[in-house]
Amino acid sequence: MNRVVLIVLDSLGIGYLPDAYKYGDEGSDTLGNIAKYHSNFRIDNLVELGIGNIDGISKYVKKSSNPKGAYGRAEEASYGKDTTTGHWEIAGLKLTEPFPTFPNAFPDELIKKIEDAIDVKTIGNEVASGTEIINRLGDLHVKTGKPIIYTSADSVLQIAAHEDVIKLEKLYEICGIVRDIMKGPYGVGRIIARPFVGKSGEYKRTPNRKDFSLKPIGKTMLDYIKECNMDVIAVGKIENIFASQGITHSAHTESNLDGINKTIQFINENNKGLIFTNLVDFDMLYGHRNDVEGYGDAIMEFDRMLPNIISTLKDEDILIITADHGCDPSTPSTDHSREYVPILIYGRNIKNNVNIGTRNCFCDLGATILDILNIKGNIEGLSFKSLIIKE
Repeated sequence: MNRVVLIVLDSLGIGYLPDAYKYGDEGSDTLGNIAKYHSNFRIDNLVELGIGNIDGISKYVKKSSNPKGAYGRAEEASYGKDTTTGHWEIAGLKLTEPFPTFPNAFPDELIKKIEDAIDVKTIGNEVASGTEIINRLGDLHVKTGKPIIYTSADSVLQIAAHEDVIKLEKLYEICGIVRDIMKGPYGVGRIIARPFVGKSGEYKRTPNRKDFSLKPIGKTMLDYIKECNMDVIAVGKIENIFASQGITHSAHTESNLDGINKTIQFINENNKGLIFTNLVDFDMLYGHRNDVEGYGDAIMEFDRMLPNIISTLKDEDILIITADHGCDPSTPSTDHSREYVPILIYGRNIKNNVNIGTRNCFCDLGATILDILNIKGNIEGLSFKSLIIKE
């Protein structure tokens, strides 16, 4: 076995963690509540792999009498519930301190430092929804040329600008400068460029978003795979989450469907190592906007495409499907939720109907992937390879 395809269904949590009360997330269950409230929810192919057989899964998700894959769930060991923390933990880094958040927006001295560095005044500096703030402040931005700064409950600083007012490359340059400033107590997980287009009252964000993450605090499974002269192919925002560290090739995506198709293209190629895909639409377009129907439709779209992914796999390939946190669209909150994530494993060398139980760290995924690829690496986590591989 020399290749693993790892797909992260961004924010598809499957039930709140025991410590969710510390985050205000008791009752969150992204997949379960979508299955409960969506008007016509069917995910037959995921059910066939065993998603409904995972311990603690919602009664609204169907079970299979004989799942084709191995299945289980993992709880987050790091502090936090953001994208960077979740992906880093999957790759073997467990954070003992959470990234800083700014529930009352950013301090004036930081904003002044940013404005001095980018040589332009800013507007906003609020905790806000991205779609709401561009419609409220978009006209002022277009009139003055001042970029819009905002944050959320996550550890992020987001900068929105109209693509005709601040060109993409300039916006990316501004975000890079801000990334260099945001260190230490201001070291948020991500600076996010949020370009938009359109006219007054009809502003719309574009797919040209770009994340500027902190560099990983240590070596991840990506580094160890790359050091063994194997491929680490990043699809979607994976390259940004890991600040390009440990990656040999990347492809950015415009939608979940684009990400799925690019993943299939890479599976068809003659590469060895890891294909690491993030499908962000679940989180960005539906979870944060409390859109149960849209989120459910997106899961069903992935489910319809799953047979295409599986049929493309080579005999020695292993497919792993998981998530990085929750973002329950059925709750009043529009923020991420502290939830278990699913683990589904499929391949011709994988045992059918094996329950790997509850893993106490996402990093067991990284440890297992290195074990499958016969690579030794000093990362957190315990491999479950021996539970799932056919003898």
